[in-house]
Amino acid sequence: MPESFGNQGDVQMSDEKQSGGFSWFVAGLGLGALLGVLYAPKPGRETREDVASTAREGAEYLKQRSRETAEQVSTLVDKGKSQVSDYVEQGRQYVDQGRAQVEQAVYQGRDFVQGHVEKVAAAVDAGKQAYKSTAADPTVPNGAGV
Repeated sequence: MPESFGNQGDVQMSDEKQSGGFSWFVAGLGLGALLGVLYAPKPGRETREDVASTAREGAEYLKQRSRETAEQVSTLVDKGKSQVSDYVEQGRQYVDQGRAQVEQAVYQGRDFVQGHVEKVAAAVDAGKQAYKSTAADPTVPNGAGV
């Protein structure tokens, strides 16, 4: 049986914590860059290079987090597809099993009815034969056999 989706809550909760951490990371990046510009004893060009470097690092971090998130989503989608496929197959098996049981009941009912039809037909034929033999017998008074 495939894993249950019940564990997804754990993944979602950790993603929420991480995304909250990411927000703080970005805020810290911005604040750090601002403070660095204000208090850095560096020339303007060097400060701009530091800010650009920090921005590149932040962009790389965003790309990495995007890839990780895409992988997590892909994994969850694959698990979901697998579970749905398993449930569909299980449903088909139940339908096939039910169909076989219904067909078996129909055949048993048909055989039962056919057996009784044959018995009733034989009894009717025997009754007709008895009537004919009694009606044709001259020793039996008229209407006594009937």
